[in-house]
Amino acid sequence: MASVNKVILVGNCTRDPEVRYTPKGTAVTDLGLAMNRYYSSDGGEKREETTFVDVTLWGRQAEIAGEYLKKGRPVYIEGRLQMDSWEDKNSGQKRSKLKVVGEQMQLLGSRDGGGGGGGYQQGRESAPSPQGSQDPVGNDGAQFSSGDDDDIPF
Repeated sequence: MASVNKVILVGNCTRDPEVRYTPKGTAVTDLGLAMNRYYSSDGGEKREETTFVDVTLWGRQAEIAGEYLKKGRPVYIEGRLQMDSWEDKNSGQKRSKLKVVGEQMQLLGSRDGGGGGGGYQQGRESAPSPQGSQDPVGNDGAQFSSGDDDDIPF
């Protein structure tokens, strides 16, 4: 039976990332992301719900995150879910937490943390892309045309 473990997140950093290095010299950083969901209740009242997710980045992506990401900065993450389990040092109880291991990252907004699109994409074998050339939902920037520009209804 086939299985898929893929997560796509667009959110804001909840804290400045701190890059650490493993004994073998591999960079690693943990990000906190906040994603807002806006909806209307059954009574028509507008509501907002915030979800917080922990993301771990490795290698060059971790270093780029440490250099460019700051608290409040928007970021696009593609990755996979991973269950971490450990034993609590104080109580001895088994603990677990679901987190995301980032496999691709794209910085969103401007360098000073403002909104907008574009940025840099770092994936397993992808180089930084020019600003705005790749849409986070997979549109590679291709323009679709039905022929003549006069046919466009707007």
